[in-house]
Amino acid sequence: MKNFADIVIEHSIRKNTALVVGLDPDITFFPDFLLNQNTPTIEEICNAIVEFNKLVIDEVCNHVVAVKPQLAYYEIYGSLGIQALEQTLEYARFKNLLVINDAKRGDIGPTSKAYAKAFLTNGPISGDMVTVNPFLGSDGYNPFIEAAQVNQKGVFLLLKTSNPSSGEVQDLILQNGEILYMHLAKEINAAAVATKGDNNYSFIGAVVGATYPEDAKKVRELLPYSIFLVPGLGVQGGNAEDLAAFFDEKGLGAVISSSRGITYSYFYNEKDEKWRSISKEQMSKSIADSAIKAKKQINEVRFNTNSLKYGLPEKV
Repeated sequence: MKNFADIVIEHSIRKNTALVVGLDPDITFFPDFLLNQNTPTIEEICNAIVEFNKLVIDEVCNHVVAVKPQLAYYEIYGSLGIQALEQTLEYARFKNLLVINDAKRGDIGPTSKAYAKAFLTNGPISGDMVTVNPFLGSDGYNPFIEAAQVNQKGVFLLLKTSNPSSGEVQDLILQNGEILYMHLAKEINAAAVATKGDNNYSFIGAVVGATYPEDAKKVRELLPYSIFLVPGLGVQGGNAEDLAAFFDEKGLGAVISSSRGITYSYFYNEKDEKWRSISKEQMSKSIADSAIKAKKQINEVRFNTNSLKYGLPEKV
């Protein structure tokens, strides 16, 4: 059975991309053609979410490794929101895209096993990969690793996240002098070493924010066999030129996530309310152009920087 890390890498090589696009449907940014903002019903909102996601998927599917639904944006609408998620996952699969459920789940014992079953089997909200909070300890994240291995899926364990306050916990100094996230990286690596695929990467990955490129250099040394999921590019403050540290000498080993900077590019490029009246065609073009631009920026860094260092062919 193929290691899921190899599947991710195959998608990346075939499409010549390391980009992931987040599906974070915030109706505040929906144009009028998608949703009438005047007291819409939950059903109308969830229908608009599905249409929004389909539009995004159509425009980015040839330029991304995966899409990444952030579950909070679906859960707030209850059962109809979960139905919208299910329809989104079904459409992403129809377009031959990998799906990362950004669930950040973590618990202990049977509850953790239940979460793993929900997200890493063939259930209605299962994707191909899921983000996991490992800070409850190994009995919280091992059930996810076990389920991913059995079902040919992948996990990304939170390690050094992109948010400004991540250091309040993740950078704490332990009694032995180690930084917490670096200690956790060593624990993750012990499992990753034992589960490498043909491309020398494990299906056990880690979340390392684009906003902390210097930390990424340290983490890469500790986790040479884990694919990094790198959030924070664009609106959160991560810069494409800082991404070289996340990749190996072949330009592999990381997937870079951008959400609002692509899916709401029509909003961030406007200084007034004109964006509300844009057409479906205008919105589609804005999303496609932004995805292509992000893909090229990432490729310039992951290939050209490493080309200078290792003599690799330059390609965008």
